Amino acid sequence: MSGTAHHNTAAPAAERDATTEKRGSATAGGRRPTIFQVLPALGAEGGVERGTVEIAGAITDAGGRAIVASAGGPLVHSLTRVGAEHLTLPLDSKNPWVMHFNVDRLAAIIAAEGVDIVHARSRAPAWSAYAAARRTGRHFVTTFHGTYGDRTRLKRWYNAIMTRGERVIAISTFIATHARQVYGVPAQRLRVIHRGVDLGLFDPAQVRPDRVVTLAGQWRLPDGVPVVMLPGRLTRWKGQTVFLEAAARLGRRDVRFLLVGSDQGRGEYRNELERLVERHGLGGIVRFADHCPDMPAAYMLSDVVVSASTDPEAFGRVIVEAQALGRPVIATDHGGARETVIPGETGWLVPPGDADALAAAIDRALAVDADTRRHLAERAMANVRARFSKETMCAKTLDVYEEVLGPTRAFPDR
Repeated sequence: MSGTAHHNTAAPAAERDATTEKRGSATAGGRRPTIFQVLPALGAEGGVERGTVEIAGAITDAGGRAIVASAGGPLVHSLTRVGAEHLTLPLDSKNPWVMHFNVDRLAAIIAAEGVDIVHARSRAPAWSAYAAARRTGRHFVTTFHGTYGDRTRLKRWYNAIMTRGERVIAISTFIATHARQVYGVPAQRLRVIHRGVDLGLFDPAQVRPDRVVTLAGQWRLPDGVPVVMLPGRLTRWKGQTVFLEAAARLGRRDVRFLLVGSDQGRGEYRNELERLVERHGLGGIVRFADHCPDMPAAYMLSDVVVSASTDPEAFGRVIVEAQALGRPVIATDHGGARETVIPGETGWLVPPGDADALAAAIDRALAVDADTRRHLAERAMANVRARFSKETMCAKTLDVYEEVLGPTRAFPDR
């Protein structure tokens, strides 16, 4: 099969039926299981995209076959490096006609490639993938990645496609509870699988000092000055305004406050943040940095890592990555952070939107002595290794696939 599929992938119905009859359901006759993940695109930053690549690698390592369809993006190369196959389809489109034609395209691929499980990771492609899986009689699994916004009946209907999997993977207990309470997903179909951190990358021993020095130079961070970092794209709910208000309330000129993340075209919001910096006289101590390709080094140059999200994070990958590197963390007390931070042991939780509480927590974190900081780092790293590793996430996801397929169709190399 070629690594790229064009938009005319759909085969005639008779040909699809014949192929399905010939191949049967995936692993009949001892054939390795084939898992087909679908998502809008393979951009470089998102947890959905990164998780797709990591699960594809786990599938191939376990002796299965991994196929991914998306509109493409920078992570296609990473996907092919782990032995998976990529098909380019317009799955990023929410146009109803494109979504309709995607059903034919996906059904043709499912039949021709002997797919066992279709795993949908986002709503627009999930609608097409669900119809294609039903047409071909294949298993359908979803990952529920967020609350998605559910204020109108139409939006809840659109979101509900993510609840139609034979198994619905929730990326946190917070999201599982949301899926149960808002969409009525029965507990027996829900599986909580937290996102995982690649401990090979987010390991203090693997971050060379020169990488940290390079970033400090680029961001004009002087030696010996504490750094408090808030990583995350510049969007209002990530709480950058709360972070800057906390910096103003803290009133310390011997600290640098670092905002790391792209505005992704939200120039007006960035201008608002810059005006806030000017109004509070923070120009000498606040730094804006765009997207950083070396986040392990960025965490390592930070003395405190903050997540100030005003809306609940579905999981909160930043806070887990920072803990994996032994950094003190402060997060808002809602959503996934309640599952990833052990208050007083691996970090601190503060009320959302409370700049005074955030300022007090930053002051407390900067004041801890060397022994306390070392013990906090050890507990944080142990917490991540035990509960939030990439290996744990991948193993639990393969368990779900095997649960759906049944014991006779297990991955041969597990």
